[in-house]
Amino acid sequence: MGAIIESLPDKPGLGSGHNAVQDKPFHFFCMTLWQLVLHLLNFALPALAMAVFMPLAGRWVMGRSGWPLGRRIAVHAVCGLLVLVLGLVLQGHDGQMGTYLGLMLVAASAEWAMHRGWN
Repeated sequence: MGAIIESLPDKPGLGSGHNAVQDKPFHFFCMTLWQLVLHLLNFALPALAMAVFMPLAGRWVMGRSGWPLGRRIAVHAVCGLLVLVLGLVLQGHDGQMGTYLGLMLVAASAEWAMHRGWN
């Protein structure tokens, strides 16, 4: 980090040899509790929305299922959150289209399996 700061050019108008970056200490960004809650909610929201809507869409497309609605929502929520965490780990940050494609495929496959689509 020190080599990067030393290689930065001086800002014009501040005098020779003055570097504004060196004068400020390195600060870490600290989140408040509310910001952390919002950040985690925004991370999980795609999986939770799919968990609510997939059982309803599955009933509309494939008919009634032998599984209760609450259990199907829970299965979709757990599977979706696992896909989002896996996408975060594999791709380095969240919000990648590949992660959302995986979320869609896992949700559709889980709904198909809960409806026993192979019968």
